Amino acid sequence: MGWFSSTPTNQASDGGRIAPDRTSRQKCWESRDRFFACLDNNDIIDSVNGDKEARKKCGKEIVEFEGACASAWVKYFKEKRVMEYNRDKTIERIKREDAATVQDLKSQGWTNK
Repeated sequence: MGWFSSTPTNQASDGGRIAPDRTSRQKCWESRDRFFACLDNNDIIDSVNGDKEARKKCGKEIVEFEGACASAWVKYFKEKRVMEYNRDKTIERIKREDAATVQDLKSQGWTNK
């Protein structure tokens, strides 16, 4: 793992990958958070399907994110962001629908005992 080593620093001597240490994970998460903050500031939810726009508006942040994290992690975090957004919107919709149902029932004389 020195200057003249033929083994890349992220590979073990047997050819397998070395798991990221705490510092590497922290760096990845921090760069992810900066990238996601940029996406939030630019009203971009899906940086997978909107990759071109994300790279245009958050180019520095995405390069840092992709450089600090394994490609599988980058893909996972981007997809997770969309999934969590959709989940939160669905929960909000269900709460609104439930509130409307309760209001309707109350207007018909139903009481919660």
